Amino acid sequence: MNKKTRIAVTGATGRMGQELIKEIEKNHNTCLTAALIKKDHKLIKQDVGEVIGIGKIGVIISDELNIQKNDFDVLIDFTRPNGTFKYLEYCHKFKKNIVIGTTGFSKEEYNIIEKYSKNISIVLSSNFSIGINLLFKLIKKTSEIIGKNSDINIIEYHHRNKIDAPSGTALEIGNVISKVMQWDLNKHSIYYKKGITGIRKQEKIGFSIIRAGDIVGKHTVMFSSDGEEIKITHTAFNRASFAKGAIKSAIWVHEKQNGLFNMMDVLSS
Repeated sequence: MNKKTRIAVTGATGRMGQELIKEIEKNHNTCLTAALIKKDHKLIKQDVGEVIGIGKIGVIISDELNIQKNDFDVLIDFTRPNGTFKYLEYCHKFKKNIVIGTTGFSKEEYNIIEKYSKNISIVLSSNFSIGINLLFKLIKKTSEIIGKNSDINIIEYHHRNKIDAPSGTALEIGNVISKVMQWDLNKHSIYYKKGITGIRKQEKIGFSIIRAGDIVGKHTVMFSSDGEEIKITHTAFNRASFAKGAIKSAIWVHEKQNGLFNMMDVLSS
């Protein structure tokens, strides 16, 4: 593929949106063609480059997609489920592929995403960091070796403004472990609360959640047994790693016809 992948970014003036736009502008294989924000926002009609501090780039902020004015190959969305579905329906209608980094979908919403993937290509991942996807592999191997003899806990840390808990990444870690252990994650999870909790039950995954400051993201998985403990931790110090992974996914999915993929599919190609 010689031509650049044309990308539309939603939530363009948010923290993740700004990081995506900066990385798109740096990447020789991509160009930004649409910068989208919520309806009636005060920054509409301004040059997005000037707004986020990288200088004029000729892309005007808008609150609506127009296939004639803002044509694109792939849309990248890191917003919230209701916003994601608005853009997903648009992509489905106009046969455009989409990269989704939003988390907190219900089972019913996930089923709709799966249905739409019959007609367009979708990369859906709880985390686009290469490091986190390596962590998934390490967790899988560790679970295979010592999972049956360990108390397993997942501790996740995020900024105060994150609205879903546990994080999508923490739940994905839980899913990785559950598949190895042949557990149902919903039935084998513990969410600690105040009070007399009783002794630690076996064959359970404990989740602990911290929301504080501007923590970008940190996930620690503990395998604790009598006499020793293994901790595997990934820390994101900024959002650049997520943005780079999402852009890599957009380039990868550009010419795919249809299907539902994740970041591991992108990295394995």
